[in-house]
Amino acid sequence: MAWYDEAVFYHIYPLGMADAPKENTYGEPVHRLNNLIPWIQHIKDIGCNAIYIGPLFESVGHGYETTDYKKLDSRLGDNEDLKNYVAKCHEAGIRVIFDGVFNHTGRDFFAFQDIKQHREGSAYRDWYCNVNFGGNNEYNDGFSYDNWGGYNLLVKLNQRNPAVKDYICDVIRFWVKEFDVDGIRLDAADVLDFDFMKALRAVANEVKPDFWLMGEVIHGDYSRWVNEGTLHSVTNYHLHKALYSGHNDHNYFEIAHTVKRLYDMGGSNPNGFRLYNFVDNHDVERIYTKLNNKAHYTPVHILLYTLPGIPSVYYGSEFGIEGRKEKFSDASLRPALSYEDYKDALETNSFTKLTAALGKTRQNTKALCYGDYRELQLLNRQYAFSRTYNGECVVVTVNNDDSDYVMTLPVSTPCAEYVGALSGQHVSVVNGNICVNVKANSGDIWLPLTDTTQLSEPIEEPVFEQPAPTAEPQAAPEKPVAEQEHTVPEAPASQSALEDTDGSEAFQKGKIAGLQEAIIAIMEKKGPVTEQMRRDVINNVHHDSLVNWVKSFH
Repeated sequence: MAWYDEAVFYHIYPLGMADAPKENTYGEPVHRLNNLIPWIQHIKDIGCNAIYIGPLFESVGHGYETTDYKKLDSRLGDNEDLKNYVAKCHEAGIRVIFDGVFNHTGRDFFAFQDIKQHREGSAYRDWYCNVNFGGNNEYNDGFSYDNWGGYNLLVKLNQRNPAVKDYICDVIRFWVKEFDVDGIRLDAADVLDFDFMKALRAVANEVKPDFWLMGEVIHGDYSRWVNEGTLHSVTNYHLHKALYSGHNDHNYFEIAHTVKRLYDMGGSNPNGFRLYNFVDNHDVERIYTKLNNKAHYTPVHILLYTLPGIPSVYYGSEFGIEGRKEKFSDASLRPALSYEDYKDALETNSFTKLTAALGKTRQNTKALCYGDYRELQLLNRQYAFSRTYNGECVVVTVNNDDSDYVMTLPVSTPCAEYVGALSGQHVSVVNGNICVNVKANSGDIWLPLTDTTQLSEPIEEPVFEQPAPTAEPQAAPEKPVAEQEHTVPEAPASQSALEDTDGSEAFQKGKIAGLQEAIIAIMEKKGPVTEQMRRDVINNVHHDSLVNWVKSFH
């Protein structure tokens, strides 16, 4: 067991969070990194015990065009500031990993500048890929070269050059010696040379016990990168996509299928294939922005903290802030945050309270770190699974529907009672099962109640702002109300869904039937509609819920 097996990460983009200028003039250091020190206690208070921070080192702009791997970006301060920051984190029991941008450098990096000056005579001409002195580029260098992502600002390093490999390995040794860093997130790991990564893994094994290498990988079979010879973990973009789209589409099958595929990919071994799970980061839209129904913030985060893998929170998302990706800028994803604006969030912000409760539950529950995964119930709108470790069976339930749902689920821990880690609700074990009410657009983590169970105070449900209502779909006028009513289940006369000052109960039933028909018609256009899907629609007689359902298709 290593420290990262039980990690809950807090992800910081420092140039944004510390409000650094967008361009670096390479002037005197401005000690903005020190403004992040007060956040360390907040990070600990919300249940995080590790920080991924970066990019940190001298660059000209967004941080990924490195100028100097051994110097803190002057917009953030100097090396003493970074050394002090890591030391403060360690004092708080928080590990720190840096961003390692080793696939490419910026044009101001010393090796590239030497090529510009000495051209064919440069000792560094083979440090980069496909340097061609018969070509040119938009900078009029008089030569061309391979870049990353089509941007000549990012010059691709030749990772098969032993000199480059040795240099980057020495950079890692320097970071450990100078700053006492605990690991590295490898930028663009999906395009790194595998022999190069093996060399980095050898250095990781050398410099520090449990030094962690995590790679940025988008697509593919993650086991190619996560193994004993290369990396310990990669970014779990497969699950990232499933978590938001599975809720937007009311489709827990997508999430469960993704989990099973990843679980099989890792050889069904929860202790050997821990991916870095996230719902947003510095490159993608904030989860609160991405969700059609903002109330799904709660079940999304319950799954983030309980499914196999290592959870991570992107700075600011624990407050429920928005962030939309723009065509030519990621600035809105990387905002400046003032500690003074959020210092009381744990007492006043329900999103922060939820994050803290999940973080502490994760840290106090070994089964969520090491337990196997077993699917217990799966519907479009309800999902339950267990994580079992050393005889402790933890059950997770989530519900993306606008109505509560009752589940009866098997448990294997020999105890008389379970308790909801978030709700504080107690339920009895009867014949090896628990019967739990899963609240609408919510969920819970059900823990066996024993002498060692650690519980937090029950949390309040976050308050979500929904978009203004749009025009409601109407029933087809040529179809009489009487013909529609046979599809509507009987409901109590007092039910709010059937009460409206604009018409009779029969009229309201007709409106509901029209909404149901509209939903089924849209679903049929998108693909096959099963009987269960049809029943889900017909059994929903809540007017506002049906309107939101229709809007979710747009």
